[in-house]
Amino acid sequence: MAQKGVQLDRETFFCSICLDLLKDPVTTSCGHNYCMNCIKSHWDEEDHKNSHSCPQCRQTFTPRPVLLKNTMLADLVEELKKTGLQAAPADHCYAGAEDVACDFCTGRKLKAIKSCLVCLMSYCDHHLQPHYDVAPLKKHKLVEPSKKLQENICSRHDEVMKIFCRTDQQLICYLCLMEEHKGHDTVSAAAERTERQKKLEGSRQNIQQRIQDREKDVKLLQQQAEVINGSADKAVEDSEKIFTELIRLLEKRSSDVKQQVRSQQKSEESRVKELQEKLEQEITELKRKDAELKKLSHTEDHNQFLHNYPSLSPLSQSASSIHIHPLSCFEDVTAAVSEVRDKLQDVLREKRTNLLLTGTEVVDSLPQGEPNTRADFLKYSREITLDPNTAYIHLLLSEGNRKATRMRQQQSYSSHPDRFTGCTQVLSRGSLTGCCYWEVERRGVGICVAVAYKNISRAGSWYECVFGLNDKSWALRCEKNSYSFWYNNVRTPVSGPVSSRVGVYLDHSAGILSFYGVSETMTLLHRVQTTFTQPLYAGLRLYYCPGGTAEFCKLK
Repeated sequence: MAQKGVQLDRETFFCSICLDLLKDPVTTSCGHNYCMNCIKSHWDEEDHKNSHSCPQCRQTFTPRPVLLKNTMLADLVEELKKTGLQAAPADHCYAGAEDVACDFCTGRKLKAIKSCLVCLMSYCDHHLQPHYDVAPLKKHKLVEPSKKLQENICSRHDEVMKIFCRTDQQLICYLCLMEEHKGHDTVSAAAERTERQKKLEGSRQNIQQRIQDREKDVKLLQQQAEVINGSADKAVEDSEKIFTELIRLLEKRSSDVKQQVRSQQKSEESRVKELQEKLEQEITELKRKDAELKKLSHTEDHNQFLHNYPSLSPLSQSASSIHIHPLSCFEDVTAAVSEVRDKLQDVLREKRTNLLLTGTEVVDSLPQGEPNTRADFLKYSREITLDPNTAYIHLLLSEGNRKATRMRQQQSYSSHPDRFTGCTQVLSRGSLTGCCYWEVERRGVGICVAVAYKNISRAGSWYECVFGLNDKSWALRCEKNSYSFWYNNVRTPVSGPVSSRVGVYLDHSAGILSFYGVSETMTLLHRVQTTFTQPLYAGLRLYYCPGGTAEFCKLK
């Protein structure tokens, strides 16, 4: 029976501060028992106040009570030790390095189960009990355990920040409101949280809609891939049947056609796969962003929500829309081969061997209508001049603002919002629409020949401003012995003979941007097929050592 009594009253003999068996027990006037050292330490922390309180019932005492050892309780504890009572309950969950510890526990602290936004303290299961039992404490706001409660305290006035200043976009306390924020537009933190929560939900809905749209595009691309494969297989099959009839005369040509179809099939599959991967990456990123916003939206602490709330800037520009075109191109292969079969003699006599090749151009790398020779390109030549208001302060413009030279000393440019402030770049004065062609002559190493939208950032992070590192510019980087193409911070190696002169062809409406190495002949270095949503401006960037130049050439 004695053992049964011990089990029933087990909590009576444990200190509610250290949660261990009582040592030198003392009893307060309100009837609660503590280790003498535990209650003394607790009251030592309250010495700066005018009164001292009981950790369990919050009854206050003035002046600080003088406590004496409860000898009867001490003797009873000693007797209980002999019965095998453990020093601490076995089911206590102690706080680890990653956990929020109870602020009331002494010694080895237990894991907190709640934090109080009024007390600004965290409590384990045992020390939280007064918040459920004591009437004034029941009104306190309890949230999931947080290590950042002190961030809710004003650093100047040591008061809880419950007000949001919309004028200065920051949390403040009521003393701040009466001092440096007097007269500002202010609301409660809860009210500001509610308004921003609505905006956050709007952003999530936008993201979710974009995810659905992109998932539909992925399915369309998958279907297109199947159509491409089926059409290509059928074209190869039909071509082989036709060439069987002309096996002696057309054996080599049959092999050529098959190779071209397969090559184009591979190219189309690669294009579809690339688009599909980009869309899947975008979907992943949108889902990640949605998860972050969802987590933020569930934050119970208004202040933490506002501390972590991101600026509601517009979502990043989506990838270009996916256009699904009916694939009749492989059927043209069959038609061309049939024509060759019917008119073989005429084709051979008149040396019309290019007929078959023309028929098999499934998607020609040179779009229809784009010039073939430099003379053809020069028909679209555009005289380009640079805008001094955009030039970086270490760029000198000359030759009627057609030439840019990197200088050691700063130039005496006036302040202008269009000026690049963090990178040695400059944009053209006029916009480029329709079909345009221009050439850039470089001396020294390290330039970028680029086109960009006018709204590209002029200041800020490197990735927002530099040509080729964002989705508002396209750049061919010209090194001493190599080229590389950059868009949206993705680098694409470019092969081709290095030349001091680079030609640029732009068909804005068709979304074509081509770079050529210009010498005795023109060599295609890189071509972009995309959709331009704004007028473009020609751009130059000069880096490495001062003295390098880049000049827009006068074309006859």
